[in-house]
Amino acid sequence: MTFTNSARSAARAAPGSISDNELLACLPIAARRPWEPHAEFVALERGEPIHESASRPYAYFPVTAVIAQLCLLKDGASAESALIGNEGMIGFPLVLGGESTPSRAVVLISGDAWRVEADFLRMEVQRVIPVMHLMLRFLQAMMTQMAQTAVCNRHHSIDEQLCRWLLQVIDRLPAGEFAMTRELMALMLGVSRESINEAAGTLQLAGLIRFVHGQVTVLSRTGLERRACECYSVVQREYARLLPHRLAT
Repeated sequence: MTFTNSARSAARAAPGSISDNELLACLPIAARRPWEPHAEFVALERGEPIHESASRPYAYFPVTAVIAQLCLLKDGASAESALIGNEGMIGFPLVLGGESTPSRAVVLISGDAWRVEADFLRMEVQRVIPVMHLMLRFLQAMMTQMAQTAVCNRHHSIDEQLCRWLLQVIDRLPAGEFAMTRELMALMLGVSRESINEAAGTLQLAGLIRFVHGQVTVLSRTGLERRACECYSVVQREYARLLPHRLAT
């Protein structure tokens, strides 16, 4: 599997608050406060592997970065099983006690994140009930995304899958455009580059996206929603049900 790294086009943002991550923003202030001295603000580059350090594992809470959870095969083939952005975290085996997973997390879109050491996360999950409940709700939502992605890849057309995927990406970004190659998009969906060329071309002709020189711009979100399969809305509803944002006051 190849995943080309690229330099970030924008300067690194100044650290803000850990509540800039929507998952952590759901914690009551009293439960969130102990995290602040333990959280480190880091810049993540596209192609960077996440949570692969056995000596000092971390959990990551993206702010502007988008991370892909990939399933890998022996022959180098892969497919994305979940996307994680500002709404979530990377490092769920740490919460469940499994320590590691055969899947791989890789930065899909460069950006910033907060990270905490695994020992701190485990301690807070065991010590603070609201933290445990929040993390388990997020894991349930992500499991829905992973299961729905597997069903989608098996039963829906490339056009429908691409619409779903584009919507999931822009949901995690402040704007409706991002840098992406056709090769990388094919890798994420587990299909051929030719299939992506054809599907992207269809969406461009319909006036829904512009895909030029490795830059994807969504021109009609409504149009993508109409052409996407049901999997997108199923996952959206489950995230909204389990993780209503900005609950903490």
